Amino acid sequence: MKPALALEGVTFGYGDRPILDGLDLSAEQGQIVVLLGPSGSGKSSILRLLLGFAAPASGRILIGGEEASAAGKIVVPPEERELAVVFQDLALWPHLSVRGNLAFGLDARGVEAHVRDERIRDVLARVGLADKDRRHPGALSGGERQRAAIARALVLEPRAVLLDEPLSNLDAHHKRQLLDLFRAVFKERATTVLYVTHDLREAAVLADRIAVLEEGRIVQQGSIDEFRRAPNTDFVRALIEDGG
Repeated sequence: MKPALALEGVTFGYGDRPILDGLDLSAEQGQIVVLLGPSGSGKSSILRLLLGFAAPASGRILIGGEEASAAGKIVVPPEERELAVVFQDLALWPHLSVRGNLAFGLDARGVEAHVRDERIRDVLARVGLADKDRRHPGALSGGERQRAAIARALVLEPRAVLLDEPLSNLDAHHKRQLLDLFRAVFKERATTVLYVTHDLREAAVLADRIAVLEEGRIVQQGSIDEFRRAPNTDFVRALIEDGG
């Protein structure tokens, strides 16, 4: 089976500063992959490459088994990649209700009104916001805004959802509640997910597979149990000791 997302031999940098060095990473259909690494390790650059906001210097990006980017060129433009993204700041439209935020992308794609409304009702019910669909983001709690951002991504029925540290501003209790909810929702919908974080505890709850990024390379991949049994670098060992 072709992976839903793949980076093959990807090198990337800014000017003379290398960021990614021959990186290989993939996610199968319906798999939740957590990309774990410290600030500056290249996590956000991987998201930019997948989204088509930048091209690799070498290697290629595949989406659904088809080449989306190659060395120095964007083959499939960002708007045609059918990927949804949730950034750390969530980027909800403050002047629109929760329902309006979800409807915006569907209307832009020309989804028929009855289909749009059914999809919105379904996803809001699943994330526990059915009774808050008329509220604006400013009237929601932090956790509710996180759920609204996830709902906005899922309602588009994308090929994959990319998440860039979306829970970093929440306390541990609310973070764990949302991680449990998100994993359940992603699995029910067979959603392919690439989730970026620096927190091993988040990865342990959410991931089918964890990929640790260190200095532009994936240094270890596997389950949290595999990491605990056999960390294969000092960096991975330190991650386990600090948060595993």
